[in-house]
Amino acid sequence: MHRRTILTTLCTAGIGGIAGCGMLRSETTIADPVFHTGEGRHALTFTSNGEDIGSIGVTGNVGSETITLHTDIWHRKGTHVQSIKLRMWMPSPQTDSAADIAIISPVEGDGPPPRIHLSTPSRRQGTIIEVTHLGDLKNETISTLDFMINPRSKTATTLRIDCTIELTSSGWAGKSYTLEGQLPVEFPDLKRQ
Repeated sequence: MHRRTILTTLCTAGIGGIAGCGMLRSETTIADPVFHTGEGRHALTFTSNGEDIGSIGVTGNVGSETITLHTDIWHRKGTHVQSIKLRMWMPSPQTDSAADIAIISPVEGDGPPPRIHLSTPSRRQGTIIEVTHLGDLKNETISTLDFMINPRSKTATTLRIDCTIELTSSGWAGKSYTLEGQLPVEFPDLKRQ
């Protein structure tokens, strides 16, 4: 009789320990990235305890009053991208209208395409781009997400990108990271008379 009680107690503790494994995962939000610029590229680098965790960079070209924007998202080996959320807008002192934004090169890999959702935020300027279910791309540097941006205002020359990138690492004691920052990109060639 005592064996059954002890065995039941051990099994319950074992199941509780297995179910509680997710509780060992630590979650860290990094919201103070370092801004870098040079050779036409603007980037945010996110670090924790002196170690680079991830980065987002953009390179833009202006042609006939439209911006073509190439993005790249890097993350530390051993981490996986769970989701990407970008809010892009071009503030202007003369208008509240947002820029028109289109995806010209969607994220793609060898497997099924990720889910991409575009929306307009309530009571805020800009366009929100959300990328989820990245499949085989979650382990890679993502460099196939490009945009075409058409400012509606002739006085808007700065593109602002709010970014939130969710990362996880594998293993029962892995870490989850939320990378948050704002990336401003100036396009002086957009100044029009």
